[in-house]
Amino acid sequence: MQTPKPHYATNLNDKEWKQIEKLVPAAKPGGRPAKHTRRHILDGILYIVKTGCQWHLLPNDFPPYKTVYHYYAQWAREGIWQLIHDRLRDEVRRRAGRKPSPRAAILDSQSVKHADASAQTGYDAGKKIKGRKRHLLVDTMGLVLALLVTGADVQDREGARMLLSRCWFLFGRLQVIWADSGYLGKLVGWVKSLRPFGRLHLEVVARAAGGGFQLVRKRWIVERTFSWLYKSRRLGKDYERNPQHSEAMIYISMTHLMLRRLAR
Repeated sequence: MQTPKPHYATNLNDKEWKQIEKLVPAAKPGGRPAKHTRRHILDGILYIVKTGCQWHLLPNDFPPYKTVYHYYAQWAREGIWQLIHDRLRDEVRRRAGRKPSPRAAILDSQSVKHADASAQTGYDAGKKIKGRKRHLLVDTMGLVLALLVTGADVQDREGARMLLSRCWFLFGRLQVIWADSGYLGKLVGWVKSLRPFGRLHLEVVARAAGGGFQLVRKRWIVERTFSWLYKSRRLGKDYERNPQHSEAMIYISMTHLMLRRLAR
């Protein structure tokens, strides 16, 4: 028997659920009928990401937290969260009159504190933060094209090389990547070598002379994406023991944002 569906601001409405329903893995055939709907489980996961509460503090009118966590972790292992995210991102771009593969992207990283002692963390001497680093490649709409979570001690250039190594071939139209001066050096030549005849290049966008706050050309786009992530309290710090789960949390946060855009 289905439990009553709770009413929370993080719940998917009917229009949002319609956008994602076919992308969520269905229950396996055979065996006992599923006790909880996929929509109900997904609502529980979205509640965790948005509010930042611990798994065992999930309100009782959601499915049991162990059930919700089981599906969250399983879909993280299987790459389902990235698959859902990427399909929705392509749809958002199409509705905006753009092709799924962009011509330009922006690259940056964000160091965040880690909430617990764990392996795969490090110390960012520049930001004076012990924790993890989020390496993001976003399009000119601020949507995430690719991401990688590493220890905070990983240099921006090294993280960029790892990130681009596993995603550059997915975006055949990509021609320019904008980044800050932290990416200067051998990385510029390495990016150019990824495509023949120099059809892909890294362009460093420097700050203007003078101090104080500056809205830097192109780079403000990825900074805005980082601010979107902070609206999900689970991402205010890195609470995950497994970096793969850290990446999944970012995909889920951006998925929720895109669902609300598409439902409008």
